[in-house]
Amino acid sequence: MGAYLRRRLAWLLPSFLGITLIVFLAVRLAPGDPALREGFDPSSGAPSAADLERFRSEHLLDRPLLVQYLHFLGPFDLSPRGQRWFGGSGEHPWSGLLALDLGTEFRRPHVHIAQELGRRLAVTAPLALCAGLFAFAIAIPLGAWSAVRRGHKRERGVALLLFTLHSIPGFWLALLLVLGFGASGLSWLPVLGLHSAGASELSGWEWTLDLVRHSILPVLALALGSLAYLARQVRGSMLEALAQEYVITARSKGLPERVVILRHALRNALLPTITLAVMILPALVGGSVIVETIFGIPGMGRYAYEALLERDYAVIQAVTALSAFVTLLALLFADVCYAWADPRIRHG
Repeated sequence: MGAYLRRRLAWLLPSFLGITLIVFLAVRLAPGDPALREGFDPSSGAPSAADLERFRSEHLLDRPLLVQYLHFLGPFDLSPRGQRWFGGSGEHPWSGLLALDLGTEFRRPHVHIAQELGRRLAVTAPLALCAGLFAFAIAIPLGAWSAVRRGHKRERGVALLLFTLHSIPGFWLALLLVLGFGASGLSWLPVLGLHSAGASELSGWEWTLDLVRHSILPVLALALGSLAYLARQVRGSMLEALAQEYVITARSKGLPERVVILRHALRNALLPTITLAVMILPALVGGSVIVETIFGIPGMGRYAYEALLERDYAVIQAVTALSAFVTLLALLFADVCYAWADPRIRHG
């Protein structure tokens, strides 16, 4: 097990650096000039050449791509106020991912990206966690039921529903929920933000209830697509388990069908879902871009979307680096769990 873990850890850093390099090049190749959007005060009119030059110099946009990437990685600050070893003033020598310093926003230089990411993640992570728990709570029994009832009319209807949910794009599903349950439809639930106006004046119970009502539609928008995919995967694994000899043997011994399904078939059918279980939370966090934008939720997904519109390279790189790191850790944890559960993996 130790050798397997070391092999997996050896691939973690190169994979992470590869992802950051791809993202770095992608945002640089995208159309648009951050200096034209951020390098001047809009109230003062058109930017002067001096304004643009100063902005590009402060953020190294006038330097070669290699220098910009090394500045992003750190731990040395290569900007004019950075490390003296590289010609800076020495005011701020350490910066970048390796120094755990993600810098400041282009549009709001006083806002530290790491602090803002922490604040936004505190909004996104609970929504994604609730969506993941809801998806698994419904998908596992539904997938097992579909496998046991294979071929029945109701099972075919459920299969069609799951296929439809899995096929609907996330943004369209979110819009359907807004149109169906918002003010333009049944008016059952709020569709904007996480709190109503004046929520700070509510009592503790009323504030919590207001938060829950605002969270229902975003959680459903995040969960339904994943629920459909997970249920189909559990159904497939369950069908394979039901055809195995140990299940046939258990039935031949006269064990109750409930015991055969739950203790023998379902327990082994859930083994392939370990990776899915660990990966669902990072996937939901990544999918929050669309949901948070549609529902006006100030989370990490909306933060990334706003940064993309503003061509704020620093924020885009920080968000994607954090997402990549969490995803890689989740994959590593999933592989370790799978190897622990199945010795053939770690000895292969």
